[in-house]
Amino acid sequence: MSQESSNDKKPTIPPYMKAISGSLGGAVEASCLQPIDVIKTRLQLDRSGNYKGIIHCGSKIVRTEGVRALWKGLTPFATHLTLKYTLRMGSNAVFQSAFKDSETGKLSNQGRLMSGFGAGVLEALAIVTPFEDDFVSMLMFQLLVLGFPSIVLISLVGNGNGVVKIRLQQQKGLSPELLKYKGPIHCARTIIREEGVLGLWAGAAPTVMRNGTNQAAMFTAKNAFDVLLWKKHEGDGRVLQPWQSMISGFLAGTAGPVCTGPFDVVKTRLMAQSREGGELKYKGMVHAIRTIYAEEGLLALWKGLLPRLMRIPPGQAIMWAVADQIIGLYERRHLHIAPS
Repeated sequence: MSQESSNDKKPTIPPYMKAISGSLGGAVEASCLQPIDVIKTRLQLDRSGNYKGIIHCGSKIVRTEGVRALWKGLTPFATHLTLKYTLRMGSNAVFQSAFKDSETGKLSNQGRLMSGFGAGVLEALAIVTPFEDDFVSMLMFQLLVLGFPSIVLISLVGNGNGVVKIRLQQQKGLSPELLKYKGPIHCARTIIREEGVLGLWAGAAPTVMRNGTNQAAMFTAKNAFDVLLWKKHEGDGRVLQPWQSMISGFLAGTAGPVCTGPFDVVKTRLMAQSREGGELKYKGMVHAIRTIYAEEGLLALWKGLLPRLMRIPPGQAIMWAVADQIIGLYERRHLHIAPS
């Protein structure tokens, strides 16, 4: 019986291959969608009504700060997305291996949800919430070479990219000498000097909640849409056409922003605030939610939702179009799986 079960098991794609596919997909996504991320951040930080909407915000940034301002924070954002997808895809594959049935090698829906949530939490702690640095890139390489234990090391030294990105994006003006932060490294050093090392972990709690829920839904939905729309099962040797991957990825990326909007707004507010000029306005995640609701109303907790819907689903479409091609190519060439 165990012999039959063993023979039924299909060869699996190693986590490092999933990580590589994610990193390449993230690099392409960052290059295409950075302007929407800048607009989203500006709208979320706008308390006085300076911007009337997405188009007005974008046009005002271009008019007052130049076209290049739409790519403010691109260096940390591109690094952020590349490392994020590397860790997300790689760790999800590790978790899925752990949750698979030992006899049949199959993964249950509950196991897929738990794997996605674990990958999202790990991603939030390690990548989303310190700065673009060659040392962080070196540590991510250690993840690919040494495997899962090196994630712990990344978590200890790599957490803060999102804080730096948002601090850079909220700066307004054309003259570099008038800007408080001169670049990613200078920004990180200033935050550490003025607020301490923990300043790079501002907004960690809502980031963990947002990412865990997002990835649990995304990985489960992507697999479900692949099966429902294209009859594609992981490990069957079939390679989806890029447009098919884009449709599945786009649909899988729509639910998260609606469900996690308040966490995203709170994350941005906590990351953006500094101790300069007095005490912090928001004391933590729950206090921030209550304060925003009391001062600005319920809908303020979903500020920037439309830009998120304009960025995240298309971003997932781009990432999965790249990742599926790489994974499919690996299945055909190295696992010798013929299309079923």
